[in-house]
Amino acid sequence: MSSPIVAATLVAARSRAHGPTAALWHAVELHRPTVEVDGACELTVCGALARIDVEQPWPTPARDVCPACVTLTR
Repeated sequence: MSSPIVAATLVAARSRAHGPTAALWHAVELHRPTVEVDGACELTVCGALARIDVEQPWPTPARDVCPACVTLTR
């Protein structure tokens, strides 16, 4: 039995702060239902690792957003 095809959805994910780098909101292209997200880190559109927050929309209205993810998701 084959799995149903799931359209890619952009969701927001929060990275961790690393040294002088602040935590940012990133975009993740999700190819599975959000109910299957288990809290593990996901690869973001810009290539960072971040945890998805299914309650945070993308594009997020927050100010601390990854500029590369904003550009790549336009």
